This record gives sequence, structure tokens and C-alpha cells, in this order.
Amino acid sequence: MVAVDYGAKRNILRCLVTAGCDVTVVPATATAEEILRHNPEGVFLSNGPGDPAATGVYAVPAIRGVLDANVPVFGICLGHQLLAQALGAKTYKLERGHRGANQPVKDLASGRVEITSQNHGFAVDDKSLPEDVIITHTSLFDGSNEGIRSTRLDAFSVQYHPEASPGPSDSFYLFERFVALMDKKAA
Repeated sequence: MVAVDYGAKRNILRCLVTAGCDVTVVPATATAEEILRHNPEGVFLSNGPGDPAATGVYAVPAIRGVLDANVPVFGICLGHQLLAQALGAKTYKLERGHRGANQPVKDLASGRVEITSQNHGFAVDDKSLPEDVIITHTSLFDGSNEGIRSTRLDAFSVQYHPEASPGPSDSFYLFERFVALMDKKAA
């Protein structure tokens, strides 16, 4: 699989490897063609700093190209915001950013509360999500978006940092979900 590095933390790559991935890292500015040249079973969109609108100028067209190629996609933090933009949603600056560990996030499918680590100043605007994108996770602090999933494509993302393991293993299932998506597509 290919990991697009917008500022990836090393532990994310460790988690992907632990979940069974062979990882090739490409720079943030990689085009869809450059990413797809690796013939990836999946594409991971990493965390990173800054305004998703600025990074989106070059990242969103690449992500759209990957989605058009029907390759499974998983994003974290900035990768979540960029995936949302590629799927047609908007982001906005939070009045107060989310910083630190022990932040409760609810998984809407299971009803389970995960203890998460967060470091972001922007969020996905729930009202801007297209019909084929559903909210999967929400912040129990302010109700802001913490996760999405496409109902049309094999693509999902979360705002928080599952690799930081504050739970300590509350969120590792996300890496396993990504591997399962790739395995299903390969079968």
C-alpha cells in the first residue's frame, strides 16, 4: 500500500506494518498517477499541519484520482479533512482547536466511546457532506465531526490519532478495517 506523507508520524507507519501492510511512502505533492504507478492495494492519507484548504490545492485532485481508480482509502487527521474535500465536503476553522489526549469520541455504528488523542484546528463541516458520505464518529466535547465513510467507495477516515493509543488500543481496529478493505478488494 501507499502512504501519502503530509507530515506522517512514524507510529502511524508502525501501526500499518503491525496490521500487515507493506508500506511505500510518497511525498504530499505526489499526483494520482505517481501514487497509482505503485499499483497500491490501498492508499493511506496521513496527518499533517496546516489549513486543509491550502494543502487541498494539490492533494484533493490526487485523492480524487485515487478514488476514481477504485482503490481503498484511509485517512487520519489532515488526511481525513482532505478525503472529505475530495468527496465534496468543506472544512472550517474551529473556534477552539482540539489538542491533547483523553478526548472522548463516539463511534456511531457501535455506540462505543473511544478515548482519543487529537491535535487539529480545523474540522469537516457535517452540513456539507454529500448524500453518499455518512458521519461515523463525533466528538463528545463539542459534537464536531470525527469520522466519515463513503457509502459508494471504499474510503473512510477519522479526525483523531488512533496511532497515539491513548485508549491504549481503543482505535487500532481502524488499521485492521483498512487491511480488511484491501483484502476484500484483492479477493
